[in-house]
Amino acid sequence: MAQPWKILDSVATAEGKLELRQRGERDFLITVNSLVLMNSSLHRSEVALGAVACGHLKGEPAARVLVGGLGMAFTLRAVLDQLGASAQVVVAELNPVVLEWCRGPLAFLTENAASDPRVSVEIANVADVIRRSAMNRTPFDAVVLDLYTGPHARSHKVEDPLYGSIAIEMTRAALKPGGMFAVWGENYDQGFEKRLASAGFSVTTDRPGHGGLRHVVYLARKKEAQAAARPQKKKAARR
Repeated sequence: MAQPWKILDSVATAEGKLELRQRGERDFLITVNSLVLMNSSLHRSEVALGAVACGHLKGEPAARVLVGGLGMAFTLRAVLDQLGASAQVVVAELNPVVLEWCRGPLAFLTENAASDPRVSVEIANVADVIRRSAMNRTPFDAVVLDLYTGPHARSHKVEDPLYGSIAIEMTRAALKPGGMFAVWGENYDQGFEKRLASAGFSVTTDRPGHGGLRHVVYLARKKEAQAAARPQKKKAARR
């Protein structure tokens, strides 16, 4: 007989009641209004997201990465595993209690990723952090969005604060040339991929794992600025 879920903590948020539940030693849920947002036993797409977003940064001694959404910190752990000791990772998380959980009862699941000295956590909307970086010209090597609402067919094509064309242009401005914009999605959205390509990203998608529920990882690389072509010297006309 399955063990019942135990509510470890419950807080009111603008989206509804946010709860951390536990069953057994390693089985945890984060729910909002009883809707499951995160499950500690199902996180392969989150791990894949962090790994592919930052795999190209293993040789960069001072890489800067922005992670939007902390969740149970599985994506953050995967990001950190790709980075050197001098890297900096900024995490934007809306709910401070999620940070408390990741540094408390959930910490052992990710080797205490949220307390890693390379990590700083801002209680903020990730869209605001992206905008500030773009405006201040302090770009990131990678921007990784692991939010419980990913891009979908109903996302406004222009004005969606994260997945619309305006937001995509802002994210592009917040990335270094060759930088990565990686996004988790529950289901594939062709419109989002097209908007990324139209904004000047080289885009690939993947559904990590085999069988069962397979979420989507979008990986968009900001194209390098092409060097200006050297002017050709005109040959002297023969007489």
